[in-house]
Amino acid sequence: MFVLVFLLLGSLWEGYRWLWMDRGWTVPFEASERTMPHLHEIVAQLFREWPAEGPVLGSTLIHAALFTAKEAAVGFVIGASVGFALGAVIAHFRVLQRGVMPYVVASQTIPILAVAPMVVIGLGSVTAFGYGPLPDWLRVSVIAAYLTFFPVTINTVRGLQSADPLALELMHSYAAGRWRVLWKLRLPTSLPYLFTAFKIAATACVVGAIVGELPSSIQSGLGGAILNFNQYYSAEPKNLWATNIVAAALGISFFLVIVLVEKIVVHRAPERLV
Repeated sequence: MFVLVFLLLGSLWEGYRWLWMDRGWTVPFEASERTMPHLHEIVAQLFREWPAEGPVLGSTLIHAALFTAKEAAVGFVIGASVGFALGAVIAHFRVLQRGVMPYVVASQTIPILAVAPMVVIGLGSVTAFGYGPLPDWLRVSVIAAYLTFFPVTINTVRGLQSADPLALELMHSYAAGRWRVLWKLRLPTSLPYLFTAFKIAATACVVGAIVGELPSSIQSGLGGAILNFNQYYSAEPKNLWATNIVAAALGISFFLVIVLVEKIVVHRAPERLV
C-alpha cells in the first residue's frame, strides 16, 4: 500500500504538471520547472555536486540532517520528560487540571515562529552558577522540547486516569501507596496513550529543531540549508525540494523509531499488562 500510494501521488504530481505545461491548464496554481520540477530530477539532484566541484548535495544534506537529529533527539527527551512529569502531577491532583491545563493549552496557541527567536536569543544571555550561556544547538533543542511536551502532557493525563476503577479499588484494598499504584497500574495502562503522544512528538520535535535553527543562524543543520536554498530558489529550485525530502525522511525516521520501541514495550493489551 505504501508503494501504491507513493505511485499515486507521483502520478498526480507529474500528471498535473503535464496538463499545465502541455495542455494549457490555468487553475488552481501554476506548474513550471520552477514550482514543480520533475520528481526524478529532484531525486537526481541529491547525487549531484553542489556547489560545482564540491561535495555531493546528498552527502551535505545527510550531515545537516544528523546535526538536526541531535538537536531534535535532545529536545524530545527534555520535552517528553517534562511532559510526563507535568501530566503525572496533574493526573494526581484534579484541582491542577482546572488551574494548569488552560495554560498548557494556551502555550501551544503561540506561533512557533514567534517563540523561537525569543527563546534562542534570550537563552544566549542567561548564565547560572558560573556556567556560561547554553550552546546554540542546545538552545534549539529547547524549541524542539516546546513542541514535544504538549502532546505528552495531554496523553499522560488521559492515560493515567484511564485505569480500571475496579483495579484501583483492589490496589487500595491492599493499602498500596500512590507510587506503587502509579508504577504497577496507572503507568502500564497509560502506555498506549503515551506512545500515541510520542509518535506525534517525534515529528514535532524535528519541525521545532528546524524552525529553531533559523533565528540562531546555525548553518550546520537542515534549517540553515533550507534558508540558504530558499535564497537561490529561482536559480535552482531542485535544491530546496531535495532538502525537503531529507527533512521528511528525518521526521519519518524518528517516527519509526518510536513505532519500533512501541512494538517492543507494548506487546500486550493494557488489561493484560494490568
